[in-house]
Amino acid sequence: MPTDYMYLMKCSKGEDFEQGQLNRYGNIELGPAAGVLNYGQAVYEGTKVHRKEDGRLLLFRPEQNAMRMKFGAERMCMPSPSIDQFVDAVKQTVLANKRWVPPPGKGSLYIRPLLMGSGQILGLGAAPEYTFLVYVSPVGNYFKGFAPLNLYVEKDFDRASRGGTGGIKSITNYAPGLKALTKAKNRGFSDVLYLDSVNRKNIEEVSSCNIFIVKGNAISTPAINGTILPGVTRRSIIEIARDHGYQVEECVIPIDELIDADEVFCTGTAVGVASIGSITYEGKRIKFKTGAQTVSQELYSTLVGIKTGLIEDKMGWIVEIE
Repeated sequence: MPTDYMYLMKCSKGEDFEQGQLNRYGNIELGPAAGVLNYGQAVYEGTKVHRKEDGRLLLFRPEQNAMRMKFGAERMCMPSPSIDQFVDAVKQTVLANKRWVPPPGKGSLYIRPLLMGSGQILGLGAAPEYTFLVYVSPVGNYFKGFAPLNLYVEKDFDRASRGGTGGIKSITNYAPGLKALTKAKNRGFSDVLYLDSVNRKNIEEVSSCNIFIVKGNAISTPAINGTILPGVTRRSIIEIARDHGYQVEECVIPIDELIDADEVFCTGTAVGVASIGSITYEGKRIKFKTGAQTVSQELYSTLVGIKTGLIEDKMGWIVEIE
């Protein structure tokens, strides 16, 4: 949904970002030979702001997104804003669009920082100019309703490979997954679960979120190894779960271990914490516990409580925007 303002900041190759500004939300101009259009030189981030009952605006761990963008920018041979510049740009954009932040309990304001090679370059190489922009949109729940997700294990297509860009939020990671996602949705599934590209037997990620396996008091999630995105929500859920007394392990998880799982859920900025009702693999459908009194619901309630100011933020995660 178009909002009122967006933030823009530019710099040339070999220089640092300096001063940005708010502009009215609208189209941006790019030359046909822009690095982002021809060679996909860009990374993006995503975070949210929530409105409290008293009207205050709460931003969740923006410095984590800033650090992840810097890491991704280095991989894509781009300069990036400093952490302070990133957070300041996000704050300015939210304040300029504060009338678009939904009322408490009615959604959130999604924030999309985007860094791209905007300068023109015909030969393969790093662009001569870069643009950092931030725009926002009010959003509801990423998946329709709160029904458990039904995943399909993809075997024909890979999401990421060793040495590739699976561990950063490169724009090039997402369009290649559309074919597998469309195929799964046409068969009635919610999303796709990818396996590792080497052995094709270890679970890695869903299309746009991380995955967790619950067995008793133990929670496991695929380890960050260069092919899996280090999600901010993923990291937060790990810390919340440990704080709640769960044993959390980041490790290699063979697809066969799903058979013994009590629960499975996925995490991400857009989805929050989404319960998984079933996973279909090689024609077999494995079902998991969902609904009230589940571990995922417990962790989700704590995460949302912190994000919305209903639970005290003992972690120092919330940045209040004034």
